[in-house]
Amino acid sequence: MLLLWSGQTLAAGRVQEFLPKARPGEFFPGADRFGSPEGDPPLVPAYQGDRLLGYVYLNSDITNATGYSGKAINLLVGIDTKGIVTKVKLVDHKEPIVLIGIPEHRIVDAMNTLIGKDMKLVASGAERPPQVDIVSGATVTVLVMGDSVVRSAVRLIRSNRLGAANLADTGAKAAAVVKTVDPTKSEIRDWQSLLGDGSVRRLSTTVGEVNEAFTQFGNQAAAENPESGEPSDIFIDLYLAPVSVPTIGRSLLGDAGYEQLKARLKPGQQAIIVAGNGAYSFKGSGYVRGGIFDRIELLQDGQSTRFRDRSHTRLGALAAEGAPDIREIGLFIVPEDFKLDLAEPWQLQLLVQRNVGARDKAFLTFDLGYTLPEAYLRTEQPSAPVVSSDQVQAATARPQTAPPTPSSTITPPSLNDVDVLAAGLIEEPLWLKIWKTNTVSIGITVLALLILTAIFFFQDSVVRRPMFYTWVRRAYLTFTLVWLGWYANAQLSVVNVLTFTNSLLTHFSWEFFLAAPLIFILWAAIAAGLLFWGRGPFCGWLCPFGALQELLNNIAQWLKVPQITVPWGLHERLWPIKYILFLGLFGLSFYSVALAETLAEVEPFKTAIILKFVRDWPFIIYALTLLTAGLFIERFFCRYLCPLGAALAIPGRIRTFEWLKRWPECGSPCQRCAKECPVQSIHPEGHINVNECIYCMHCQELYHDDHRCPHMIQVRLKREKRDALSSPSMRGDKDNGKGPAKPLITHMGKPIGEPSTADVPTTTS
Repeated sequence: MLLLWSGQTLAAGRVQEFLPKARPGEFFPGADRFGSPEGDPPLVPAYQGDRLLGYVYLNSDITNATGYSGKAINLLVGIDTKGIVTKVKLVDHKEPIVLIGIPEHRIVDAMNTLIGKDMKLVASGAERPPQVDIVSGATVTVLVMGDSVVRSAVRLIRSNRLGAANLADTGAKAAAVVKTVDPTKSEIRDWQSLLGDGSVRRLSTTVGEVNEAFTQFGNQAAAENPESGEPSDIFIDLYLAPVSVPTIGRSLLGDAGYEQLKARLKPGQQAIIVAGNGAYSFKGSGYVRGGIFDRIELLQDGQSTRFRDRSHTRLGALAAEGAPDIREIGLFIVPEDFKLDLAEPWQLQLLVQRNVGARDKAFLTFDLGYTLPEAYLRTEQPSAPVVSSDQVQAATARPQTAPPTPSSTITPPSLNDVDVLAAGLIEEPLWLKIWKTNTVSIGITVLALLILTAIFFFQDSVVRRPMFYTWVRRAYLTFTLVWLGWYANAQLSVVNVLTFTNSLLTHFSWEFFLAAPLIFILWAAIAAGLLFWGRGPFCGWLCPFGALQELLNNIAQWLKVPQITVPWGLHERLWPIKYILFLGLFGLSFYSVALAETLAEVEPFKTAIILKFVRDWPFIIYALTLLTAGLFIERFFCRYLCPLGAALAIPGRIRTFEWLKRWPECGSPCQRCAKECPVQSIHPEGHINVNECIYCMHCQELYHDDHRCPHMIQVRLKREKRDALSSPSMRGDKDNGKGPAKPLITHMGKPIGEPSTADVPTTTS
């Protein structure tokens, strides 16, 4: 308790830290000064002269505002004395998608939809919590920000610190009776009976109904992109049930599973099961990346909450007799700071999203209301003093059934224990589902990697045919750029290295990395390739931006654009720049991963490959500048600035094989390979710098070329001389043309035949 109070006290002082970033007039027209902070957590009054206009507070002082980055998103919120929101100002955040991907003004515009909302109506339950406009690509960030503003305002109002006079009627409406969950009612029931009396609630929509809803919503782009499938196909079949109610929990989880759940719940906590079939997933994949389930939201009496991955457990099946096979089943523990009263109505809101372009999405919400059947409740007449809501919640959360088993008494059970969970086996991980839905892309990527491996292993046969090899390489680079990069967005980045390293030092989870199949496969292949070929397989063949540079340079050379050869002394001194950049980012990531990710924009990969140049003009100019430099100096960025290339070069030195062949004459006296190397990775002395080599194999093409390589030219000339000496024209007809050639004697241009025996003079004795 002391630690909790200390944490709140520390947070309470932060509003003054960010207040200098705001002006009173921004929050209230005519306001000319801020007063001294009041209360804990503090509210900062805003005045026009001596007239109080309202208050400004920091959202994270009052409620959880942890975003995608795992750090708080700090907002200054202006709210007048009547409980109406007047201004929301973003003052500090570490969200990488806002920092480097989406303009901040779009996030601010989305939050501005809360301005003018009367939060006292929300606090009293007369209205539902308002929703902010979703920004495609930053769903989690925007939802967290909107939730934190609404929940913080509602808490302040309910604590009578804001709009208290308007809640007088609400306080006067104290219930004549108090309803609580009856812990003595505990039995096991089958699926049909649970569904029949409303213990399990269901929301079922078809593809046709969802398409119609988007059409009626008025978004023309969404209407023109209907869901695939027949109109009668199930879009989602969603089930909802509170399993902290004894009968419902025992029926759906089994006795062992329910006992485990009770051991996990703290006083005042509840738990629900959400299950779904159909084409649409209520989980999505956002919680793997950001830890938040952005598609479902729990609402009651003007309060709302979303679930995080740490409060979620996957289930494989429901224990109730007759329960159907359901594709997705999630057990969610309601956060402690959200007091869910099961005796009162509550709702689960489903966010349905639809792609309407390369980057834009449209959103709709569907509500699944829940009211606990009266059979599970008991009604009590309150005595003076009236029981507080916290006490009611504590009583609700302590249902007692059978005494705990000896094993559970000795060792607190874990709901993640698959062996004893009666609800069935844990369902297959989300990453596995993602892999199954991307089988075609995975197959294409694996096939491409196998082809590249074959090129490397049989490189001698390939490079002996220069024209064939040239077009093989260009075709592969085109595939890497168009399919792997622009289509599949499988562009690796130094951010992957920083994130992986940071996860090793914090909370490592393979599931996070497996959620992106192509990225995982490429990294696995590159890790293996480092042992054989160093950084070359990625930098020279699998990097979409590298492929873009090389293909553009090929076009430039075809158009006779002059090429610049960097002097060796200068070239050698420019190499270290990329290593300095990498080491700087790597060291900075230990201080702040978000800041390191921001500075990792030195890589133009996001602009040129992921976002396809659809971005703010400074990023586009930077990327185009690098590509322009590459027209004159081949792979300019790869040579001098790429931090990912540096990151791969360091472990690449452990490679155990030397596949690139050299002649003794290489470097002394011959300099042809060194001069023609596209990235100048061959020293004048003749040896190849493996840290800089991109494994384009141009030097191997020269190695086997007996018309360009001086060594091979000499070999060819000797071979031709030897062949000439043994050619048929140099041989006679002896032994059918296999004997030695006979001399031909001529006189005055006419051949003289061999003398006959008669012409030979003889001697007599």
